[in-house]
Amino acid sequence: MSDKLQLAKQRVRDFYRQLDASRDDNILQAHEQHCSVDYHWRGCHPFNEISNMVGVAEHFWQPIHTAFRHLQRRQDVFMAGDNQLDDDDTVWVVSMGHLMGLFDQHWLGVAPPGRMAFIRYCEFVQVRFLPLGDAKICQSAMFIDIPGVMVQAGVNPFPPQTGAQLIQPGPITHTGLLFDEQSEDESEKTLSIINQMIGDLGNWDNDLSLEEELALSWHNDMIWWGPTGIGATYTIERYAKQHSGVFRNSFSERIFNGHVCKFAEGEFGGFFGWPNLTLKPSGGFMGMAASEQSFDMRVIDIYRRDGEKLAENWVFIDLLYFYYQQGIDILARNAYLSPDFQRQI
Repeated sequence: MSDKLQLAKQRVRDFYRQLDASRDDNILQAHEQHCSVDYHWRGCHPFNEISNMVGVAEHFWQPIHTAFRHLQRRQDVFMAGDNQLDDDDTVWVVSMGHLMGLFDQHWLGVAPPGRMAFIRYCEFVQVRFLPLGDAKICQSAMFIDIPGVMVQAGVNPFPPQTGAQLIQPGPITHTGLLFDEQSEDESEKTLSIINQMIGDLGNWDNDLSLEEELALSWHNDMIWWGPTGIGATYTIERYAKQHSGVFRNSFSERIFNGHVCKFAEGEFGGFFGWPNLTLKPSGGFMGMAASEQSFDMRVIDIYRRDGEKLAENWVFIDLLYFYYQQGIDILARNAYLSPDFQRQI
């Protein structure tokens, strides 16, 4: 299995190298060279699902390369593993970090500030193995923090955050780029504590306090790197007050839909769902009115384990989609309120 993990990593690294250096038509060529003909792509709102590589190149990557000049990829985590939730003969690779460039052209209705900007991202990539030792990318889930770009451009689409809003760094250990083989024992240890944590979270009616429950699988000085609109928070005490407690109080009904992929490599691991959760915000959430309807939430979680417990968690939530289901199109509202639009009317 280790050979397949390394082959999958190399395929994704080659794809990124060609994609990041591409311009215009070369973006599609990168996909044609490294992706399968049935390539399926998932992305956060407004991109959602795209079932062909031409659409991915034209509607997602080309506009980004146009809007953000001299784009570069700054990875903080790179890992691969066998999906615990599927027994097919594929490997999943994760890349997490930022895309950075000069934000000089309009993008998704956001007016450019003419300064450097960071697009926080995390991508799950599925690699399928072919005869004669070749491999192709057949599926991706690419989450990007669009509201984070809006904030950098001077527009905050959300009410005040409960956590801290900032450009988020990678792991404190600087050990997230797992280009080489990792210990299977360490990988299994990481996946085990992630599964334990998921089980703890699923038992919301236990007799423990929230902080006591979190301490079962988290270090006291944990860091939760959340999405724009919620922000980051540090230590179990502040995480309980600034996000986890708020989240639990906001929803009266919570349905867990499972994950599409979950794995670990070395001290890192993670998962994504499509959607992970179906929630009823009867207590309101992030400034939204309370509702008795249920809405889907798409989430990516990436973890770093330190010893016997989890230490850091990078979280990507498709908040634009969560708002959109409730009748608020944040991107359309921003375009309407933008100075460029107002000058036209």
